Amino acid sequence: MKEEIKGLAGFLIAGLGAAAALLAWAPLARVNVEGGFEGRHRDLSVLYVDLPLVAAGGALVPLAFWMLALRRFHRPWVAALAAVTAVALGLWGLTSWWSPYQAPEFGY
Repeated sequence: MKEEIKGLAGFLIAGLGAAAALLAWAPLARVNVEGGFEGRHRDLSVLYVDLPLVAAGGALVPLAFWMLALRRFHRPWVAALAAVTAVALGLWGLTSWWSPYQAPEFGY
């Protein structure tokens, strides 16, 4: 496999990882963007704090695994497998551990 194609494949994996992370993150952040009951608990900080971090993590983690596996094993299919595994584990961690802050609905 040519070096240009390996580089292009790495960037493709990074783009797909960022898109997958954003698609997994969006339903979790919907509550903060819409605001809950009558929009009282709207918190748009998820858009300017969490959105860039999730997109960057979704792009950089699979790209790092792609580069490390490609450097170590010199086989593109092993590097692709490592990157896909990193995306899957990253999405699992994102959806199971991250949850945006939700204020109580009624403050008594």
